[in-house]
Amino acid sequence: MVNGTPVKRSSGDAGTLIVPRKGLQLPQRLAFDKWFEIGRQLSAVTTSSAWCLGDWLVYGETAYEGRYREAVATTMLDYGTLRNYAWVARRFALSRRRDMLSFGHHAEVAAMPEAEQEYWLGKAEELSWSRNQLRREVRASLRERERAFASGEDVESCEPGEEETSDRATAGAELKAVDSLGPTFQVSFSGKQLAICQAAASINGISLENWVLRTLEEAAKGALNQPNPLPAARST
Repeated sequence: MVNGTPVKRSSGDAGTLIVPRKGLQLPQRLAFDKWFEIGRQLSAVTTSSAWCLGDWLVYGETAYEGRYREAVATTMLDYGTLRNYAWVARRFALSRRRDMLSFGHHAEVAAMPEAEQEYWLGKAEELSWSRNQLRREVRASLRERERAFASGEDVESCEPGEEETSDRATAGAELKAVDSLGPTFQVSFSGKQLAICQAAASINGISLENWVLRTLEEAAKGALNQPNPLPAARST
């Protein structure tokens, strides 16, 4: 059971598997194949829970604005973790979530444009990559792209012919939805700027909006700590 909910067992299994809040109880003698199957099922439960919790928070933010934070606070769930789940859930409609890949696989590419998400998830599914393997492959590709941009080389887009204005709209939508509880702002990027920022965010394993906020905060702190800060602009 998982918190009182039975975990499906293959036919012919003997004994009872109980998963209480504090941990997993297993029989003293358990065949390897049965132990492996339990792990596979628990992994599936974890992935399903992440998706469902993300969808749950997205719904609450939309339907119960001003009240959902109080409801979340009464649970044992960390709000920051839920926000990450919700962000990934927003990035992937139900029809685009791949049953053969974990929630973690999807989280690794969530900051990317949709076409790149599909490319990398397709590769991970085809080659049976683990989440860590997908992360290594994606980060290696993003570092190469960032190096190419820095050196002024042309880099092919995964969506040939896409207009730069579409990139600007995507970036603005990302940053506008940072947090419905505080002030919002919108930033427009060129196609090249957006690609560089998305690469940096993915390398750090965070969303584009969180990377932008972190970078702005660090820049502001650095400016405030300068020995001779720039004088305030005079009003005219």
